[in-house]
Amino acid sequence: MNPLATALNDRLQEIAPFLFRVLSRKGKESYFPKSGILAQSMEARETAINATIGIALEDDRSPMHLDAIGQRVHLDPKRVFPYAGCSGLPELRQQWKKLQLEKNPALAGKTTSLPVVTCALSHGLSIVSKLFLDPGDTVIIADKYWGNYNMLVQERLDVHFDLYPFFAGEGLNLAGLRERLQAAGTGKKVLIMNFPNNPAGYTPTKIEMRELVQLIKESAEAGNDIVVICDDAYFGLVYEADVDTQSLFAYLAGLHERVLAVKVDGPTKEDYVWGFRVGFVTYAAGKNLSEEALRILEDKTAGGIRSSISSSPHISQSLLLEAFADPDYAREKREKYALLQSRYKKVKAILAANRERYVPYFRPLPFNSGYFMCVELAPGLDGNAVRRTLIEHFQTGVIFIRGVIRLAYSAVPETRLETLFENLRAACEMNLHA
Repeated sequence: MNPLATALNDRLQEIAPFLFRVLSRKGKESYFPKSGILAQSMEARETAINATIGIALEDDRSPMHLDAIGQRVHLDPKRVFPYAGCSGLPELRQQWKKLQLEKNPALAGKTTSLPVVTCALSHGLSIVSKLFLDPGDTVIIADKYWGNYNMLVQERLDVHFDLYPFFAGEGLNLAGLRERLQAAGTGKKVLIMNFPNNPAGYTPTKIEMRELVQLIKESAEAGNDIVVICDDAYFGLVYEADVDTQSLFAYLAGLHERVLAVKVDGPTKEDYVWGFRVGFVTYAAGKNLSEEALRILEDKTAGGIRSSISSSPHISQSLLLEAFADPDYAREKREKYALLQSRYKKVKAILAANRERYVPYFRPLPFNSGYFMCVELAPGLDGNAVRRTLIEHFQTGVIFIRGVIRLAYSAVPETRLETLFENLRAACEMNLHA
């Protein structure tokens, strides 16, 4: 093991043995190089002649670039073309932490790390999973989950998904989660929690959130070491008054000395910049965990970034900083949120008005947030056949995944939503009577 990794591990065992226990073998081996090319470049950054960093400069020491690109970006070339650093732009990391606190008042007074910039959420999930999961480990996850978890986590790391039904009746299946936490004895438990959920479009109500936090605390009190990975890709898109607007991460921070909360989030959906490829990984300390312990996790995360993609796009990070400082930013976000909420309400109205017409063919699963909602088809219907019928006969695209059809109403104009459901009903009727 690299001496730098050994030093980090020795310090973790001294100040936060719980964190050392939950790290995977690769997590223990991970470190950020404090010496070598990066360190030497940092030491030389103020020199008159700097021949350390692997970029090209003009004679005036500005970043070399093509005008064919530079003239299309209205930013200082220094904020576009050079590397942004493995952990991301320091000012963006600070700004995102500030925004996290504004959006999650429950974080006030709690110890959290400085967010580390990743190449969007998929990359963040990949890095975090590798830090805490070994081949053969088990991940507790609801049966309604984003399909890319299969590749990012299960197949890539050779781990097992311990599934439980996401819903019980019209709400979360908290009893099912408690059962999975109690199974297989006491030990390390890794959970992936995704709210608003993809594909179901569901976020815990305020009552459910309190119960969820309590059952995780009870599991830790029973002697389990718990890592909760909070996939907050669709954070903030909550459309009902009784639904909790804060991240589970905010309530798990400082909850118990055996609970580590990991927030994987970013502007991808929150700020509608899907192609920017910027995300963040943030850690929340349990009781008695220090900022130093979280900085060690930051270093290990940065090491994972350095060993995979080196750094995330500089131009995207700079553009986000510009946007966050824009006086119209908050107003524009409210307008986009209102548009999505209006589509959500239209879907609710369509389903309520046509309940009897749709019952023979499909029933909607609970939904209250995010981009999506799902329907469960009536017995005898093949979801993939219905999907193909929609394309071939109705010029309509939907996703069929693990027994349900997912509808992204976020991508459909409000005036076309009724047609979407009518096409679905007609496609189901064609297949049911085929």
